[in-house]
Amino acid sequence: MKILVCISNVPDTTTKIAFSTDNASFNTAGVQFVINPYDEWYALVRALELKEAQGGNVTIIHVGAADSEATIRKGLAIGADDAVRIDAEPNDAFAVAEQIAAYAKDKGFDLIMAGKETISYNGSMVGAMLAELMNLPYVSLATKLEVAAGVATIEHDIDGGTEVLECALPLVLSANKGMAEQRIPNMKGIMSARTKPLTVVPAASADKLTSITNYTLSAGRVDCKYIDANAPEQLVELLHTQAKVI
Repeated sequence: MKILVCISNVPDTTTKIAFSTDNASFNTAGVQFVINPYDEWYALVRALELKEAQGGNVTIIHVGAADSEATIRKGLAIGADDAVRIDAEPNDAFAVAEQIAAYAKDKGFDLIMAGKETISYNGSMVGAMLAELMNLPYVSLATKLEVAAGVATIEHDIDGGTEVLECALPLVLSANKGMAEQRIPNMKGIMSARTKPLTVVPAASADKLTSITNYTLSAGRVDCKYIDANAPEQLVELLHTQAKVI
């Protein structure tokens, strides 16, 4: 089976977020970047499990500049066979999907996987756009995936239960928590990642449909107000006059 896994380069979750002085861009100074956890822990690891069970090849693909190659090498250290970096700035979801589709359309991948969203922008758009551009079926938020005889059996959560789907390959899928367990690269994997193929391809023509005008930090947590358990009317008053939710 030939599997393509899309990975994003995101700030480590411990990063202190800051923006430029005009709030128009993210300040990357001193920021440690990692593979988006949904891409790594669930999409990539499940792809490797399928390859180990059934044979085949796992390629990872990333849209980004050369400074993201450390992230790509980690994906190779975990077990991907080879990698592709499309040399373009990933500053618009549709443009990213177009770049990946332009590369993948004639490569014969049986399965294209991505995390359900990035932890940096939470867009959840690239997988669906990619499927549309490639004219392939798309299943989102998958929590379980099995493949047999060219058919994928997929589970994902619905309100109050689980939905089980079957879909013939090829297809595009976004992976949610539960798909697999995180793997830590071992020394052999880290060493072999240095020599695995990493192909850099030039950016294709792509349409950027959105642009960011400015960023604003959230207010963060505020102080708690404690209400006397014997004075519920005080809670009602605060919910009405201050929180304005009733």
